[in-house]
Amino acid sequence: MSLSLDHPIGERFFGLRLDTLIRLRWLAISGQTVAIVVVQWLLGFSLPIGASLAVVALSAWLNLALRLRNPGARRLSDVEAAWLLAYDILQLAALLFLTGGLSNPFALLFLAPVLISATALSPRTTILLGVLAAACAGLVGFWHMPLPWAPNGALGEVPELPTLYLVGIWLGIAIAIAFMGVHAWRVAEETRELSEALAATELVLAREQHLSALDGLAAAAAHELGTPLATITVVAKELARSLPPDSPLSEDIKLVSEQAERCRAILRRLTTLDSGEAPFDRMPISHLLEDVVAPHRNFGITIAVTLPNGAPGEPIIARNPGLLYGLGNIVENAVDFAESRVNIVASWSEDEVTISVTDDGPGFPIELLDSIGAPYVTSRGRNRWKRGAESDGEDQNGLGLGVFIAKTLLERTGAALTFVNRPPPAHGASVGVRWPRGLIDISGDREVEGETGVPARP
Repeated sequence: MSLSLDHPIGERFFGLRLDTLIRLRWLAISGQTVAIVVVQWLLGFSLPIGASLAVVALSAWLNLALRLRNPGARRLSDVEAAWLLAYDILQLAALLFLTGGLSNPFALLFLAPVLISATALSPRTTILLGVLAAACAGLVGFWHMPLPWAPNGALGEVPELPTLYLVGIWLGIAIAIAFMGVHAWRVAEETRELSEALAATELVLAREQHLSALDGLAAAAAHELGTPLATITVVAKELARSLPPDSPLSEDIKLVSEQAERCRAILRRLTTLDSGEAPFDRMPISHLLEDVVAPHRNFGITIAVTLPNGAPGEPIIARNPGLLYGLGNIVENAVDFAESRVNIVASWSEDEVTISVTDDGPGFPIELLDSIGAPYVTSRGRNRWKRGAESDGEDQNGLGLGVFIAKTLLERTGAALTFVNRPPPAHGASVGVRWPRGLIDISGDREVEGETGVPARP
């Protein structure tokens, strides 16, 4: 085995740090040395001391070589870590061969390398290490040197465990390796999935925040550039008046004036767009819903937005990127699964604001109702590109992160989400989003608008 570790890190499993394995092996070396010294010299039991210390010294030499030839902070590839853990299993098997095999109580340490692999390496590597550990345990169970014991029968005869009992010990170790390995891998995998899903959430939110920042920059540009453009226009007009009609500069001055007026017209359009399109920071809930629904109207599904008739005090909502993305994802899923219609109903009272999104599709699978909103839970049906839209490059079956991201972003705004199926005879799914009104409604915090007509930031 080469001691120069230069292979790339795997994409899915980031492997173990070399320093971690080196530290764990030093801990094992210390424990093995103490055990040998205690058994040989304090308890007075007879064991092959030279061979046992040689096996421990080999591990110490390997640790020193790894430390000297590689930076401890580097991460090992899956294969490299597997080789090092396989060595630990073989080294333990050698020690147990010298000290009684499976009758030695330290045989349970076969579990340690497999558990380390289960938490950080791939399932394939963990299975191979588990098979190696079980095989080594079986070999030392039948071929081993006598268990160290007090000389001259001071503690009675050297115990000879029945073969059937040794088989039982081996079977127990093998089952423990399988069960604990699977359990540790499952817990570590859920942690990895949650970490990746949260990272994806942060990336999506950062993207939306960048888009929102661009909106703000456009509004700021419209305001800040108005004055210098007006000055350029005035100066161009004064120059045009002062020049004789046949001056060769007349055409240039006229061009400058026209281009300045064109820039002012562009800025006026930026500041007079409808609220669903303009870079405004706050909008009524009706406009916000139209902003969310607009990208999904051209896929052959009717989207109906219903608001309370004549209800006073319509909430004013901050144009939050997480809120827009979360609601947009829920609407997108409803459109993907709907047969013909999606209903979006908004309602509000003095205490709360509620939005429900209902479709007439197949509804949520019963087995997923309790886990909807967890990462990597998906049951994609018809996808929007099946209706003629272009794929955005994602897997057609989805990663199961969309609802998780939407739920996370909406909960950050103070929302509570419910996922239910419509009661028979109707069919389809219904998602409810509910906020305490005081958390989301900023209508009582409106500030004076500036010169450009853009409301000030809350």
